[in-house]
Amino acid sequence: MGAIAEDGKFMVEKFNGQNFSLWKMQMEDYLYQKDLYLPLDGKSKKPKDMDDEEWNLLDRKALGTIRLCLVASVAFNISKETTTEGLIKALEKLYEKPSASNKVFLMKRLFNMKMSEGGSVADHLNDFNTVTSQLCSVGVNFDDEVRALLFLCSLPESWNGLVMAISNSVSGSSTLKFDDVVGAILSEEMRRKSSGETSGNALSAESRGRKMERGKSSGYRSKSRKGRSKSRLGIVCWK
Repeated sequence: MGAIAEDGKFMVEKFNGQNFSLWKMQMEDYLYQKDLYLPLDGKSKKPKDMDDEEWNLLDRKALGTIRLCLVASVAFNISKETTTEGLIKALEKLYEKPSASNKVFLMKRLFNMKMSEGGSVADHLNDFNTVTSQLCSVGVNFDDEVRALLFLCSLPESWNGLVMAISNSVSGSSTLKFDDVVGAILSEEMRRKSSGETSGNALSAESRGRKMERGKSSGYRSKSRKGRSKSRLGIVCWK
């Protein structure tokens, strides 16, 4: 979404053709705050005690409010719409249609999503939830455990230790819960921040640990080979 349309304490980002489901939700909330929500569902929602002139004025106010929350390129596409209901339906047809290509695009975006080393978990979580919400709006839903697994897979290498710990905490018929996984990751991020530990430090420590283990193992094998060599050199063959 693009620039912000602001009115007092309420703010709605101008819709630029992306994240329609999120913008639509915020736009509806904004119209409720302004008492302009009735025209969203058309004239069938007109109160019996309201005459046509009052209704047309209310509808025009809601229509103008929505158009002010669109970037110019999007507003141009729906410039012929004269009612709030018609405007919303036109936007849904353009930006909410559950086409196969849209589903493929969103699925690729979700599966390729990766949090950067040292990045904010909260920001990454917002991006993750945005994409899964968009998929839900076009009929692609994930159960709670799949969402939890996808989120764990999207974490960088420095989080591998926690990912393994969370994965191993589930046994039998029990399954991972998305909220529990997110809570554990956010708590770990707070712990790292309070201790001054960065993702880079965590990754370096993990790498050093693996190198030390490999070094010990290599040293043991080397000593074993040397021991065997000395034994062979010390053998005396009696005739």
